[in-house]
Amino acid sequence: MKLKKMLSMILATAMLASLAVGCGSTEEAADAPAATDEVTEEAAEVEVKDVTLTVWGPQEDQAAVEGYDNGILAAMCEAFNEAHPEWNITFEYGVCGEDVAKDEVTKDVDAAADVYMYANDQLPILVEAGAIAKLGGTNLEAIQAANSESIMNTVTYEGGVYGVPYAYNGWFMFYDSSKFTAEEVKDLDVMLAKDLGDDVTNVCFCLGNSWYIPSFYYGVGGTMFGADGTDGSQPCDFDDEKGLAVTNYLVDLAANPKFANQSNEEAGKAIALFAEGKLGAFFTGSWDRGAIEEALGENFACAQLPSFTAGEYTGTMKSYAGSKALGVNPTCENMDVAVALAAYLGSAECQKIRYEVRGVVPLDSTGIDDVMLSAITDTVNNTSVAQPLVTAMNNWWSPAEAFGKAIVAGEVTHENAAEKLATFVSNVNEGSSLE
Repeated sequence: MKLKKMLSMILATAMLASLAVGCGSTEEAADAPAATDEVTEEAAEVEVKDVTLTVWGPQEDQAAVEGYDNGILAAMCEAFNEAHPEWNITFEYGVCGEDVAKDEVTKDVDAAADVYMYANDQLPILVEAGAIAKLGGTNLEAIQAANSESIMNTVTYEGGVYGVPYAYNGWFMFYDSSKFTAEEVKDLDVMLAKDLGDDVTNVCFCLGNSWYIPSFYYGVGGTMFGADGTDGSQPCDFDDEKGLAVTNYLVDLAANPKFANQSNEEAGKAIALFAEGKLGAFFTGSWDRGAIEEALGENFACAQLPSFTAGEYTGTMKSYAGSKALGVNPTCENMDVAVALAAYLGSAECQKIRYEVRGVVPLDSTGIDDVMLSAITDTVNNTSVAQPLVTAMNNWWSPAEAFGKAIVAGEVTHENAAEKLATFVSNVNEGSSLE
């Protein structure tokens, strides 16, 4: 602990200024002033700041695993503590999964964790509840430099950045390399046209799932809630000529004997087909990696999303790019320490630990040789859009699911496609459900 009680002015001068954050307001970070005292040959004593931070994370990050007796979250926090001799931090931990952060944190913001993890689609609720701090200053610049624009958009709401992204949450393409070449999987129509033999399905896709179906409409230039999905007052425009061409394309896709839909109730259907050698490609996320890799063995392959041609319009499928991120409570007493901790927990170093221990997909895969991570990087950079973070997005899910299921069931036809599409988009824009 001697290191914690003595800090030379040389170290103090060299230390990067910590970020301050607006507490529930639009205030942004103000960099701490640099030390101006002349550095002498003798080290000067500096008072160490005692800090207590509460950190919430999923149970999996706190479970004992080989090499981490107290879990990876505690190990990462202690590593941060050791790296900052100017602070003597006592950590208190709580279990809160990224998927329920909006519920747990907003119950009582004052009593919630100083630093917590959340899924980015919860951001509007957290911001509107005053439960997450807006970032600024040098730490924000570093976070922006480390992430793509698509990923930064996942933690941006109404012009402000409210989190440190650390994991990818989205879908891409898995395929059997014995059935398709790396060149063939660049074009969905080429994949569907290939003869893979009797009883073999070329492509399986979740067409009746509202998280997947917009990829085709975005692919030909459609927009929802403005060009970048941030303006809830702007309507979904999928009901134009391009959108009608896509709808007709999907009608044909659903009827194609070389295509299979996988509904929410049919989880594992595509993986079973892979194992039997009866499937060419399936669109899903990293959560299915283990089972698919086991099913395909040496034929396991992944890629970004392919192009397609709907009528006279050619485009590329675009999945929603989401993220898991670290948020800071705006009521935190030691804001500078909490923000610095969040930035560290979201760093490439910690991302690598989560990947190696839990298989959590990192945003920074530098130095990691993994075909899936390469496919994800390509997907984020080339074939994705940020999921709109506006409350109007709540109007999308039910009508879109119903519309996709209607296409799969053959209820949407070339004859009524324009009418059905117009009704669907109207329901999204008006906030009602598909009749």
